[in-house]
Amino acid sequence: MDWESRNRQVALEGRAVLERTGESIARSNQIAIETETVGTEVLSELGDQRETLLRAKNRLTNADEQLDNSKNILRQMGRNVLYNKLILILIIVLEIAILGTVSYLKFFK
Repeated sequence: MDWESRNRQVALEGRAVLERTGESIARSNQIAIETETVGTEVLSELGDQRETLLRAKNRLTNADEQLDNSKNILRQMGRNVLYNKLILILIIVLEIAILGTVSYLKFFK
């Protein structure tokens, strides 16, 4: 009887171990499902953030292009102002030369 009781005890212990193992596997499976759900949510959020970053990048690229265009326009305006000043100086010098010539002709001839 002792051998039979011992085998029965070993079988019960084995069954208890199997039940605990089964419960552990069930918990692990549940954790895996939860982890998969969280991972899916994280991937979805990352996708949304990626789209947001791409839109921001496109806006920055657009702003950079507009700044380059503005810089070119300002540079061209600066050149035009310089040309206008040079032309104005040339006109003033010509007027002074004409005034001097007219004065010379009127008073010295």
